[in-house]
Amino acid sequence: MTTTTEPLATTVDYFESVYAEAAGDAGRVPWASPHPSKALVNWLNAVAPTLIRCGARVAVAGCGLGADAREVIRRGFDVTAFDCSATAVAWARGLDPDHAESYVQADLFGPPGRWVRRFDLVIDINNIQALQPHLHRDAVAALSRLVASHGYLLAICRGSARPARDDEGPPWPPTEDELVHAASEAGLSPQGQVCCFTDDQDVPRIRAVFRRGS
Repeated sequence: MTTTTEPLATTVDYFESVYAEAAGDAGRVPWASPHPSKALVNWLNAVAPTLIRCGARVAVAGCGLGADAREVIRRGFDVTAFDCSATAVAWARGLDPDHAESYVQADLFGPPGRWVRRFDLVIDINNIQALQPHLHRDAVAALSRLVASHGYLLAICRGSARPARDDEGPPWPPTEDELVHAASEAGLSPQGQVCCFTDDQDVPRIRAVFRRGS
């Protein structure tokens, strides 16, 4: 993500430039929303209480302006929300000053060593689809390294019936099989069935939970 050989849309510089050029106007950040993901909220209501305890350590990857992280914090979890963009992190802290310490600048592909296998739950929403297809497997592997023994990875993203090509995006939605295979290679197993659904804007989406055994 930080290498100069990657197209601009997969670099830290790209994401930082979007937030910096928005100059405090969230409407200029294409993926920003003041509300948490509905798929996340539904999962937190219906499934999370059966898997993780209140106060558990949760990482929210690519947190952006922090709407999803704020929802998880509100529910009493110990949250570390991170983004590769320094501007996004500062912005998120300003939106949630009572929990400013929860927002950290970090690159998914080079996180602090102390984060390895630290979190009971790792949440990734719409980040895999923001990376070109050849990086999907690496992204899932990087996410998996943050998952503690017997912990979980929750991935929510656009879905596709066929593999995406580099020249088609962004976004580059993965297929269900691609996501499951990448998780398996990273040592994670599906927890229940993968949920494929169409959201209220008729966009195909995937919600999948994966578990690390030990």
